[in-house]
Amino acid sequence: MNDLPGYEVTEVVGEVFGLTVRSRHLGSQIGAGLKAMLGGELKGMTKMLEETRVEAQTRLVEAARDLGADAVLAMRFDANDLGDMGQEMCAYGTAVKVRKLP
Repeated sequence: MNDLPGYEVTEVVGEVFGLTVRSRHLGSQIGAGLKAMLGGELKGMTKMLEETRVEAQTRLVEAARDLGADAVLAMRFDANDLGDMGQEMCAYGTAVKVRKLP
């Protein structure tokens, strides 16, 4: 979200990021290659991407807390494929301090 209903932004702390790079293990790569030829969901890859997003988001929250922020607004994900090596995931947003509206 770009705002936090019921709260007022009192200070913009700055941009925060949570970055992680995950590699695919050999078994996952072989299974994905076979599955890609036959069609269907690549469940091992889906699981890896879900875990990668959670890790990036957790690191984002930790970065915001380290700066004394109460919330992160306009949070987004950016992902890049690193070929056969793995997947890079970045969660980013604006760390802010807020106060509850009366």
